[in-house]
Amino acid sequence: MQEGRWLVADRQSAGRGRAGRVWSDGFGNFMGSTVVHLRASNPLPQTLALVAGLAAHESVMALAPQLQDLRLKWPNDLLVGETKLAGILLERQGDAVVVGIGVNLVQSPDLSDRATASLAALGFTITRDAFAAELAARFRDAADRWHYGEWPLLRQQWLTRALPTGTLVSVKDRDHGVIMGAFAGIDDDGVALLRLADGAVRAIHAGDIDMVGSHASGD
Repeated sequence: MQEGRWLVADRQSAGRGRAGRVWSDGFGNFMGSTVVHLRASNPLPQTLALVAGLAAHESVMALAPQLQDLRLKWPNDLLVGETKLAGILLERQGDAVVVGIGVNLVQSPDLSDRATASLAALGFTITRDAFAAELAARFRDAADRWHYGEWPLLRQQWLTRALPTGTLVSVKDRDHGVIMGAFAGIDDDGVALLRLADGAVRAIHAGDIDMVGSHASGD
């Protein structure tokens, strides 16, 4: 696929998310994918998940500017309050990364492990094609900036739209089980940082961060 082009589905029957989860079909929702071709000078490919999240956040806010409490959750979710509005999945294929994005525009799945939201239920009517056009333009701009050395600025912009530092979160770690701490932002490589109760900061390279409470304690 040529960089800058998108494949947008009306329906999908085999969608999937991170860790083998089902990526639920919903007619009228946005379900699309594009590709980024890697270059030797690029930042780490994992940072593209954050770039894609930033583009998705900006697209939603451009079309629903009155929406409150829209936040990015590392590494690949878009939340309204504590409910999931959108998700992102990256897959490496040789020297390319396929970026898949799903946004609940008109309906949201009923999931057992997390609350979900749709823009329609929140009072915002946005068509699939209108969202697709907005996202394509914003992702193209963000990807160009990523290619040409602006990852440090994109990282800062991601942080301003992310869960506030100090938000109490937990993460499932393969070696240590469930770890709880305060979200402390991301490092220069896009790795999540967790401040533990003893003050130590732990880097989280993989796994899903979940909010434990809605309060923030500062950082």
